[in-house]
Amino acid sequence: MIGKLNHVAIAVPDLEAGTVVYRDTLGAKVSEPLPLPEHGVTTVFVALPNTKIELLHPLGEDSPIAKFLEKNPSGGIHHVCYEVEDIEAAAAKMKESGARALGDIKIGAHNKPVLFLHPKDFCGTLVELEQA
Repeated sequence: MIGKLNHVAIAVPDLEAGTVVYRDTLGAKVSEPLPLPEHGVTTVFVALPNTKIELLHPLGEDSPIAKFLEKNPSGGIHHVCYEVEDIEAAAAKMKESGARALGDIKIGAHNKPVLFLHPKDFCGTLVELEQA
């Protein structure tokens, strides 16, 4: 069912510092910051030859990333995102298999439907599914 790895998301306490590490130290191409108020984050995407890194920074007091950074003040891997051909079919399969979705299907940073899955059902890893 899952396709390719779309991105690995890393929560960062300082978005500009994270951008500098990937752009200036590692020489990667990075996007401009993109605020996503409906998700409570600002993102920067780092383009790699075979996937992307998504740097996540809290946007607003209710940001899930703010809560993550309280527990992990230096930042760290927040989630992995896999592509699926049909997000509705994937959501139905997850429900059928007993996996727990965290909320409903929403539009993500790439303007495509996404669904987050509970880390307790996926080896301790928060999983995002994104329609390809």
